[in-house]
Amino acid sequence: MNPRTGVLLLNFGGPEKLEEVRPFLYQLFADPDVIRIPTLLREPLARLISMLREKKSQSYYRRIGGGSPIRRITEEQGRALASLLKRNGHDFGVYVGMQCWHPFIDATVETIRSDGISRLIVLPLFPQYSVTTTGACLAKLEKALGRFSPDQRPSMTIIRQWHDHPLYVQTLAGMILEALDSACLNPVMETHVLFSAHGIPERYVKQGDPYVEQTRSTVELVMDRLGRRFPYQLTFQSRLGPVRWIRPYTDEVIGQLGRSSVRRILVVPISFVSEHVETLYEIDVLYKELAARSGIEDFRRVPALNLRPDFIGCLVRLVEERLVEDSSAASPAPRSS
Repeated sequence: MNPRTGVLLLNFGGPEKLEEVRPFLYQLFADPDVIRIPTLLREPLARLISMLREKKSQSYYRRIGGGSPIRRITEEQGRALASLLKRNGHDFGVYVGMQCWHPFIDATVETIRSDGISRLIVLPLFPQYSVTTTGACLAKLEKALGRFSPDQRPSMTIIRQWHDHPLYVQTLAGMILEALDSACLNPVMETHVLFSAHGIPERYVKQGDPYVEQTRSTVELVMDRLGRRFPYQLTFQSRLGPVRWIRPYTDEVIGQLGRSSVRRILVVPISFVSEHVETLYEIDVLYKELAARSGIEDFRRVPALNLRPDFIGCLVRLVEERLVEDSSAASPAPRSS
């Protein structure tokens, strides 16, 4: 019998209602791969932080419609992926599992098992690997699968990172050009392209996390494709707490650019494949207001990848390339005559 194949999309998750903000924050800060302190300290700290940040975080989500769209968009991406795979002859089940909110990864694993999936391709929707995202999701996946006996577990293939995949790079470059072309920009006013990625604590990088290196690689590949026609910079957003995060910080750089007479900025959310609070509120509201105060006359943002056909095509290619690799690895070596 041919194995029934499933594709599991992993993402971060986010609260869909204001009343879900506090339990979501608890899930986030109680995650041992996000907050690396002993469990006896981490869980009380998670309860405290979620309580203290609830009202402030709710105000952010209120400004973007009352909740995060990340689940809706990810599920739409899954349906689009399944449809295109089927058009290419692959009748695969596509599933969505979230790191910090519904549908949680362990619940999705139960569905995968009940559906009789015997081969699973795991595709984290984080192009650049970090222990705080891809690593945390995979740890949860392994824990969920650990509840089953070996004969109940599907064979599993993991696509751990795809920061340099040509279709991903091509899609980002195309979106930047579209944003510049659609704005009918005055060529006299130079555009500064600001790649803004989600930050991580600096100590993770010192411990070997490849996220920053891979993000820089993505940026350089995109700029190569664009012919390096624009000034550009990679910055990091969404820092939290008293620990030192990776610099330079996006908000600080926006202020510096304004003071240095830059008047037009195009922000590219480089590590985000779907809209959520970091794009819709942090960039579109907070940073836009900061840019205006700093003298930036034209502040624009490239949309997240969302349901762009070329991005869905990239996901299909990632899955199909892995199928070919798995097939090659399973084939016996030719016998010499």
